[in-house]
Amino acid sequence: MKTHRLRSTPIPGTRDEYTGVDFNLGFHVTHYHLDMDYKVGPNRLAATATLTLTNWRDVEHMTLDLDENLRARQVDASGGIAVAKFRQSGGKLRIRFAEAVPVDSEFTLRIRYQGNPRTKPTAWGALGWEELDNGSLVANQPNGASTWFPCDDTPDEKATYSFDIRTDRGYTAVTNFTAAPMASYLATVQVGQYARRRLGEDTYAWLPAGTQPGDLTAQQEMLEVFRDLFGPYPFERYEVVVTEDPLEIPLEAQGMAIFGANHLRGNERLIAHELAHQWFGNSLGIAQWNDIWLNEGFACYAEWLWAEHTGEAIDDIVREHYGRLPAPSFPLGDPGARHMFDDEVYKRGAITLHALRRHIGDPGFFAGLRQYVARNAHGIVEPCDLAAALRPHADGVDEVLDAWLNHAVLPECP
Repeated sequence: MKTHRLRSTPIPGTRDEYTGVDFNLGFHVTHYHLDMDYKVGPNRLAATATLTLTNWRDVEHMTLDLDENLRARQVDASGGIAVAKFRQSGGKLRIRFAEAVPVDSEFTLRIRYQGNPRTKPTAWGALGWEELDNGSLVANQPNGASTWFPCDDTPDEKATYSFDIRTDRGYTAVTNFTAAPMASYLATVQVGQYARRRLGEDTYAWLPAGTQPGDLTAQQEMLEVFRDLFGPYPFERYEVVVTEDPLEIPLEAQGMAIFGANHLRGNERLIAHELAHQWFGNSLGIAQWNDIWLNEGFACYAEWLWAEHTGEAIDDIVREHYGRLPAPSFPLGDPGARHMFDDEVYKRGAITLHALRRHIGDPGFFAGLRQYVARNAHGIVEPCDLAAALRPHADGVDEVLDAWLNHAVLPECP
């Protein structure tokens, strides 16, 4: 049989320019089933990941993202496909098949792995599985999912997920519950001594003993306000997990958000932000990280929309944050890896949306926004999709977006 060496250096277009991670080419993962045993005290994980895949070309070898803190012990395939060998290096699980898997096959990979999961250092801080004083959490965005399961860790590769997780007596492992497809960075497992509390018709909280929900009680009203503005809530329900440990910032997951106990008072802004991500970032995912403003700009603007609902003047909020923006800056539509999570991306993204709203008018802007959400539910979006939904409601939409996205110089405050 003809053999090939695994490529060790990227060819043009095969590396994510933002994360620096090589793409996993030749296939799509359509479903992950994660069967996991986690011991809290030693922070020990023993798991089996079963991946369902389809391949868009003949595949003799393939890669998945899996950090070296977890070691693959066994890799098997289904449907008469034989795994010849596998190895780990450079944050990749590299798999070679005994014979090439023909194009358009559907098959499964069963990967047994174990180890002590931990975060990995990145330009944006430590990402992935983090051990807490009394449990653990995961903070995946943008590419930390590989610290706890083998995956195709890129935002445009959505799949469905199922979980079977066991942990120590007295502890609960909280995971995503949604049947909708999601990106790997939005998968989650949060382990702690939690009790579930219903906050409203569609909203729930997992709280440590003795913890009161505080500002989280506003979530049901927020959800109803956002339903009116954006369209139906995209998942079965909305849950939050509150850790005993203080957190610097809340964390996003699909159908869920994670807050520290320090976020429960005086932080309605953050609570609105994370809830809005269920529409923008979770249901509507992005194709590549340079479009991060589509996630964070909308979530930030939702903070201001909630403030407007509670009686604040949104034009005053916009002027205040516009006055803090540096000028000139970087193009919002491609901020670069260094700036992708800068507050400037969040605020300039939100002001871009306000500029569109003022240009189009409220009836057309919100009608177009609801069309944008409905057309692209549980899919992948780019700025052109937003423009396509807004164009029927006003001329000049493309010009407004070009001015705010593609140039470093700030346009005038809307």
